Amino acid sequence: MEDVRLGYTGSIREVTLGTGPNAITVGGETCLNFHDFEGSIPHKPVVSFQVYDTDKLDWPDTCKKPYEDVLSDPVAWAKKCVEEYGAKILTIQLQSTDPNGENRPADQAIKTVEKIVSAVDVPLIFWGVDDTKKDAEMMKLIAEVCAGKNVALGPVTNKNYKQIGASAIAYKHIIIASSPIDVNLAKQLNILLLELGVKENQILMDPTTGGLGYGIEYTYSVMERDRIAALIQQDDKLGFPMICNLANEVWKTKEARISEEEFPFMGKEKERGICLEAVTAVLLALAGANILVMRHPESIKLINQLIMELGGK
Repeated sequence: MEDVRLGYTGSIREVTLGTGPNAITVGGETCLNFHDFEGSIPHKPVVSFQVYDTDKLDWPDTCKKPYEDVLSDPVAWAKKCVEEYGAKILTIQLQSTDPNGENRPADQAIKTVEKIVSAVDVPLIFWGVDDTKKDAEMMKLIAEVCAGKNVALGPVTNKNYKQIGASAIAYKHIIIASSPIDVNLAKQLNILLLELGVKENQILMDPTTGGLGYGIEYTYSVMERDRIAALIQQDDKLGFPMICNLANEVWKTKEARISEEEFPFMGKEKERGICLEAVTAVLLALAGANILVMRHPESIKLINQLIMELGGK
């Protein structure tokens, strides 16, 4: 029988988040995700639990229920994710700093960051609010107070990469390079960061994503093209691990939020939202995601089971 396995000539760089025994390394694969019959996959995709720094959340009850006792305390929330749900990595959403929301000053929000850093001993990702100026201000402060912790900072765009990149270089943190679902724009931002002086093992790619039924096909296609360019066409400017903050996209959709009473034909509200998040995560993992940022513990349990069954060491 003819051997139809692909021959890959490129590889994805390894990036390590955190320090000490709980540090997590992603990337390093020499084939497409879960195609370990064609190459090496030294590290499985990992799931990062979301923790918000505010309880002013427009969430469906399905999402609030697992965290109802800690929503008003980000530190307790982070500890619950680690101690009760077994989180190996956390994404701290700095929603309180949103200029269109609470607009909490950066010097106030940083106090919560310091408390979380002291309370948990797992790798941390800090995610801003997609406001160029506010994110740059916040990430510079985080880089300083988290010196020596090897955290990830994002999203970093072509509009604020110099400010955040300089802080990441100075304090040796990870950059999340975010581009709007486009192969060329992703490559361009990576080049800008490398030229700035960010090291190759300090970059994660965020291709941005949509939820199931909301542009996931296009996201999948672009992520797949990123991986083909890096692994088959040897484009080392795209050979970085990918992170997808899918929770934000899934849980804002009508299908994840609408009540069973209002639309009974759509099925049970809780199960529907969990399935939407889990299926979105599966698709992104297959497309090449190395880190999946998720929200509901049951969705996370489902995807972790799949990851264990499908691949990696």
